[in-house]
Amino acid sequence: MDSTRQQKYARLIQKEIGEIFQRDGYNFYGKAFVTVMGAKVSPDLSVASIYLSIFGAKDNQAVIDQISSHNKEIRKRLGDSIRHQARIIPELRFFLDSSLDEVEKIEKLLRESRGEGKEDETK
Repeated sequence: MDSTRQQKYARLIQKEIGEIFQRDGYNFYGKAFVTVMGAKVSPDLSVASIYLSIFGAKDNQAVIDQISSHNKEIRKRLGDSIRHQARIIPELRFFLDSSLDEVEKIEKLLRESRGEGKEDETK
């Protein structure tokens, strides 16, 4: 269970990285649509795991790799934006968030179990 301090710090980082991607995302990953789905911070606040959802890209892992290659620049911009609120600027690690894929799989299974899947395919 994350402490209140970790949760607040994670929310701050999630918000700021989202704004950085909104302003300058094209420089980091091109035309893909990237959403920051969440952030998780280590107990010592030195490492932040950022979970991203990616749309409009053929290879999602390639987009994650491209973003990771700009890690130092993103961390610098994060530091510039939260330097008055945080003492430690964490190391950033980017991961693909698969929660939306899981939701789609579950919904598909539920439709199939109710017999709705066959009707959708004929339409």
